[in-house]
Amino acid sequence: MCSRTVSLDTHPFALSYWKNTIAVGLLNGDIIILNAITGSQKAVFSGHTDHVKSLTFSSDGTALVSGSNDKTVKLWDVQTGGVVKTFFGHTNLVTSVSISADYTMIASGSFDNTVHLWDIHTGDCHHVIKQQAHVEHVFFSPTDPQYLLSRSDNKIWQWDIHGHQIPPAYDGFFVAFSPDGTQFALCNRTVVTVQNSYSRAIVARLHTASSDRNHCCFSPDGRLVAVAVGYTAYIWDITGSDPYLVETFIGHTNSITSLAFSSPSSLISASSDKSVKFWQIDVSPTYPVETNLRSTPLKSAQIMSITLQAKDGIAISSDPDGVVRIWDISTSVCKASFKTPALNYYYRDVQLIDGILTLVWVIGVNGETHIWDLEKGEDLKTVDASGGDMWDMRISGDGSKIFCLYREYIKAWSIQTGEVVGRVDVKQVDYRHCLTVDGTRVWIHYLQSGYQGWDFGTQGSSPIQLPNGPPDRLYLTHTMLWDVRLPGIKDVVTGNVAFQLSGRFAKPIFVEIDGHYLAAGYSSGEVLILDFGSIFLQ
Repeated sequence: MCSRTVSLDTHPFALSYWKNTIAVGLLNGDIIILNAITGSQKAVFSGHTDHVKSLTFSSDGTALVSGSNDKTVKLWDVQTGGVVKTFFGHTNLVTSVSISADYTMIASGSFDNTVHLWDIHTGDCHHVIKQQAHVEHVFFSPTDPQYLLSRSDNKIWQWDIHGHQIPPAYDGFFVAFSPDGTQFALCNRTVVTVQNSYSRAIVARLHTASSDRNHCCFSPDGRLVAVAVGYTAYIWDITGSDPYLVETFIGHTNSITSLAFSSPSSLISASSDKSVKFWQIDVSPTYPVETNLRSTPLKSAQIMSITLQAKDGIAISSDPDGVVRIWDISTSVCKASFKTPALNYYYRDVQLIDGILTLVWVIGVNGETHIWDLEKGEDLKTVDASGGDMWDMRISGDGSKIFCLYREYIKAWSIQTGEVVGRVDVKQVDYRHCLTVDGTRVWIHYLQSGYQGWDFGTQGSSPIQLPNGPPDRLYLTHTMLWDVRLPGIKDVVTGNVAFQLSGRFAKPIFVEIDGHYLAAGYSSGEVLILDFGSIFLQ
């Protein structure tokens, strides 16, 4: 949850945090000091003549070090806002700065392909580490003042304070130490690897969307790792043997440039959208009802479809192994399971129709669609649903029809007879996995223009276009960002997102809403069922 946003007049590049104080480095060369509790501005440090690209507080919070595109490093007195020293020597912009744990040295990385090691007290440069390419980041270990890391040429290099390299080098785009120095995180294009600083053993692998501008940081207690990918920040819990996603923060409209934890449950992000956002982390998320997969002995595979039937008190799921399960909504226990021939077919739906549990699935590109009685194990009917690229398929809410969404049209077949009972043309652009059904009505969701629906229930006539969206004031919407599906409940009146799936439940494969409930299926094989009470009826 975003608790507040501070709007800026220019782009922020860097963040640093100490106790209740935040330093933000800006495009114009200023450093603004914010109160981490209220977000209010406390001071402005002026002295740099170009972008401030990197900031770091001393361990006691009395000093701040900055690196700038003006090729200088500055040491600031936080209490007075005055410059204590300016370090000259780089011949190109300074990209990163770090202070040793014993407050004796500053490391700075630059586009002049060097790391400079400065004596804080004298201002002298003790050592220059030459690298083959631009130096993007430098970090002293929080506990060992003799040890630092640098990132250059898409690799992470290890050094001692005398400029000697410590093998090995690692592939990576960004590196961050845990506060106690026992772990470090390496960001690569699609994975963040957390390693033990001493044994180099891998503690966790956190998979992300592809990006060469990832930024990461540890929480003060070392339990969480935050990773920025594009406009979004992700929070993982790495304490257990199976790290899991805790939160997904969405709200920036441009790339996140820096992250910093202000407490074990608070995150701050700066972005090129000229804002600094404060986020509250739900460290122990709870859900009204969550299914228990251990109630069934069948193998757990990713969930490919979910049907909610609140009137019958059940949710029905299917997976690529052809296993269909019936879940009790009130107890989240698996009441029954069926093995079917529908192996590895994506387009499928399951529904209880007149007491018969019916599965519909499509075989391959030829559109051969099977209607299957699960209890009897009989193929009731085969329908030729060929006609182009199929994007989605659903059983109508009243159980009478199969709706198929193609690139340029929706076509409906009668489950009883297998005959075509209606067709409507649709725009082929701008929609995503989007068939919503209610009785004989069906809607697709256009990303820019909202829902468009038709009623296929009138006998002997063409489907009737509906003037409005689905009947519920709150409805399911999918936000597509970096190829990650982030479902939430959106208020169609205000346009606000009233609820957002988050944490390890942020990326379902399939979601459905029916009455008071939301059901989501995941690649882990889990089924999440949420009871929202009367929220849909308000």
